[in-house]
Amino acid sequence: MNNLLHLKDQFNQRKHPGGFGASSLPMGQKVTANHMQDLMNQLQRVLSVWQGDKTINGALVSVYYSQVVAKSNRIKGLLCTGSTGANDSVRGSRFSDDPIKHIFTHYVQLDVLKESISRLEICIDIVNRKFSGEISYKDIFEISKNKKSHGSSKISKTNFLNVIVDSHYVDMFTIDRDVELIKDQSIVTIYRTDIKTSTLLERLGIDMIDAKVIDETTLRLDPDELKILIDKAPYLVSMSVRDIRDITLDDISVCDENIISIPSPENEPIIGVVDTLFFEDVYFKEWVTYTRELDENIVTNTQDCRHGTAVSSLIVDGPTINPDLDDGCGRFRVRHFGVAPKDKFSSFSIIKNIRRIVAQNRDIKVWNLSLGSFMEINRNFISPEAAELDKIQCEYDIVFVVAGTNKPPGSNQKMLIGAPADSINSIVVNAVSFSGKPVSYHRTGPVLSFFHKPDISYYGGDVDQKLRVCTPFGEELVSGTSYAAPWISRKMAYLIHKMGFTREIAKALLVDSAAGWDRKDGASLSIGYGVVPKRIEEIIQTSSDEIRFIMTGSADSYETYYYNIPVPIHKDKQPFYARATLCYFPNCAREQGVDYTSTEMDIHFGRIKVKEGKSEVNSINQNTQGDDGFNPIREESARRFYRKWDNIKHINDIIKHIVKPRKVYGAGLWGLNIKIKERLRSNSGRGMQFGVVVTLKEMYGENRIDEFIKLCLVRGLIVNQIDVQNRFDIYAKAEEDIVFE
Repeated sequence: MNNLLHLKDQFNQRKHPGGFGASSLPMGQKVTANHMQDLMNQLQRVLSVWQGDKTINGALVSVYYSQVVAKSNRIKGLLCTGSTGANDSVRGSRFSDDPIKHIFTHYVQLDVLKESISRLEICIDIVNRKFSGEISYKDIFEISKNKKSHGSSKISKTNFLNVIVDSHYVDMFTIDRDVELIKDQSIVTIYRTDIKTSTLLERLGIDMIDAKVIDETTLRLDPDELKILIDKAPYLVSMSVRDIRDITLDDISVCDENIISIPSPENEPIIGVVDTLFFEDVYFKEWVTYTRELDENIVTNTQDCRHGTAVSSLIVDGPTINPDLDDGCGRFRVRHFGVAPKDKFSSFSIIKNIRRIVAQNRDIKVWNLSLGSFMEINRNFISPEAAELDKIQCEYDIVFVVAGTNKPPGSNQKMLIGAPADSINSIVVNAVSFSGKPVSYHRTGPVLSFFHKPDISYYGGDVDQKLRVCTPFGEELVSGTSYAAPWISRKMAYLIHKMGFTREIAKALLVDSAAGWDRKDGASLSIGYGVVPKRIEEIIQTSSDEIRFIMTGSADSYETYYYNIPVPIHKDKQPFYARATLCYFPNCAREQGVDYTSTEMDIHFGRIKVKEGKSEVNSINQNTQGDDGFNPIREESARRFYRKWDNIKHINDIIKHIVKPRKVYGAGLWGLNIKIKERLRSNSGRGMQFGVVVTLKEMYGENRIDEFIKLCLVRGLIVNQIDVQNRFDIYAKAEEDIVFE
């Protein structure tokens, strides 16, 4: 076995080379004056409605696009004025059902609507008068290159081109009012306007108090309050879900009581558990610090401790109870917070409690959350619970491991995962049987019609073979995603606390080890990138014909790159397959709807090739996004093939029966290039940490790790070999209590 290597050197940074140039139509396309006239008529109807409704002192306008659009193809000449771009007024986005197209909702002032109508009117006149009712790609190109006049002094050339291009991508303008009335207490998000939420609700006759507010636009409403809102101002409702969530049920059967012993804890790492209540009279109770967060007025009994106690038993002592799943990670202490009874939880309460709990326990880096909703996630927005988890992880440098939720017993229907398993930054874990197949109760992604969830899978038991846990009623046999997640929490805590890795590297190692060279689950979205190996050694070590190394850095500019990785050469070729996994934790904006993640990191990894005097990465997955020259990759293709806007990127070669070593470019150097894109003006992704795991597999089965290390040292890289026992000894020594005489 070869040890994992940590390569250290300074990444280079480069600013964006320049703007995108003038707006242009796709090649061969045209825009008609008739379509522009339809758009103008629609905006006039929208204006008429809002001139008669002063509730929000402005206008909410929904823009229906003709496709899934890149940020660069969002409207630029309409719904904007002066220095304020239309992107700044976006308050939400979603996808149409079939085919999938973007729908954005903007909040603008009435004078902006009037200006947009005026611009359309002028442009319609120009297109009719100068271009015989339709304007083509060629016309736009010639105008942008000053080879042809746009034909009017009433509008600038830039605004004219923007309006024409906007008209090509936009199908329709309207006001959305279709809102489902939920008959239970609800978590509701309203569109952000210039008016304070409490003031806005008072205008509608809803008495709002701060105790019911989650943030500036998200609040809890009773059924009668929601009805008032929908009756008087349905256009204000951006998202709504039931507050009380039924917990997905796990399959539990009773065994004979079997009390075992356990030594006292010392300085083992602590994992946080947020779950149902904990029973404080079990054999491992000394390993658990328990706090009841549930309202004392809620009557509970021993049954309410069953699920939470079982989850904590796996985290503390899982390998002892289940020897077949011994992961080599040892035991862990638990800080257990009971936030829910056995069958239901309040989203509002969970959101409020988790933030406070995490803030008061900053020493905990890994949190296990095995509570999940029976209800399916919404395809167009992230659940409030998941959004809060994503936000907390960005603020506190922690990671949540979340169970992928279960189908009800006996159900054979495909079912989407439930909240909070739609958390993008969390590690969402589905369950597989001991044969590695999806379990009978598994649920699937995607999230927001795009994000790959679950992330990974682990053994959670099934009807034929279950896991053993400790509950208030003794030893029991269980199955469920709730019991797969704790095993991943253990591995994450081991990698972070005992190995000293960042959360980005720890997550990337788990995903990379699960995916391997032949990722099994690209379409069904049932097991994520794959099943994580049982033993921790299989994650931090590799076979003798492989070289695996990690690199960490921060994205401080548009482009972060390193072009100095010396891959061994044999007979003038480089006989290596390659794969790479990138993980990062982006800021997210729930109000942006389906465009939820604010930052994109686009990874290019491969041989360095010099083209026209410039070095660039010839990426192993043929990714040309952001490369010099014309690279017309549609947004749908960028998302499908290169996972654009996803916070996990896994790229790999396909191992083939016929071996074909790689051609050597120049000195045989390989490189890593990460390009960063932002959806919002805040540049929230600047300085964001990332972790990359790279594996090189020698095509002929040779062990070339020593040669690789020597080449790295010659080129000035610092190479640390990750020796498991050595790292563990360092951790143990660092955690010793020193007694001064």
